[in-house]
Amino acid sequence: MSHRLRQHFLPPAWMEGGNWKFVLGTDDQGRDMFSAILYGLRVSLEIGLSSVLISIVIGVSLGLISGYAGGMTDTFIMRFCDVMLSFPAILLALLIDGVIRAILPESVHDQAAYGVLIFAISLSGWVRYARTVRGATLTEKKRDYVQAAQLFGVSSMRIMFTHILPNVMGPVLVLATVQVATAIITEATLSFLGVGVPPTTPSLGTLIRVGNEFLFSGEWWLAIFPGVALILFVLTINLLGDWLRDALNPKLQ
Repeated sequence: MSHRLRQHFLPPAWMEGGNWKFVLGTDDQGRDMFSAILYGLRVSLEIGLSSVLISIVIGVSLGLISGYAGGMTDTFIMRFCDVMLSFPAILLALLIDGVIRAILPESVHDQAAYGVLIFAISLSGWVRYARTVRGATLTEKKRDYVQAAQLFGVSSMRIMFTHILPNVMGPVLVLATVQVATAIITEATLSFLGVGVPPTTPSLGTLIRVGNEFLFSGEWWLAIFPGVALILFVLTINLLGDWLRDALNPKLQ
């Protein structure tokens, strides 16, 4: 440990005083920044994928019910979506995170941080899936195959989740790819503000927050490299979403 501490604040390898064992330099505790960024990417991706998966389950289910049932059910769900959309995603996630942390004992905050963060991000992201699926369901339920299933006495639940759902998943997959990037940015923002993952967990947000404390003392790489990694990671996911959208668009085939 003492040997590692003696290697703290090493600059990137190509600068004077750098070491090629630590290509992107080391932090205030002598830890390799490149390894920390790779681990942070994994943590951010896990949180992003988990929150988007939960958002899909909630949003798709409510969107199917809203579009297929219509009437007061559709009105109630859509007005609730409008209320949720009136709050910025970051503000809503902060509110949910703060309420849950106030309810839970302080002794379990670190253990529950992952679950709380995923839950907060997912509850602020399901609305777009609900609105997208609801619009597609309104179109699909007028088609012949749905009317034929109704004539044969197939239950509404089976029609929604067996017949309509596979035909509305294309836009959902495209939206999910983009939402992963949004969820990662939300996680990084919350962690940067100190209400995300525990401070000892090197997610991209915590790395940028810690690096920001040393930004003006000359150790610029502690904040710059995690920030660049976050930008490139989100850009890659968005490009994947654009490619998937074009691949699933029959007009471009």
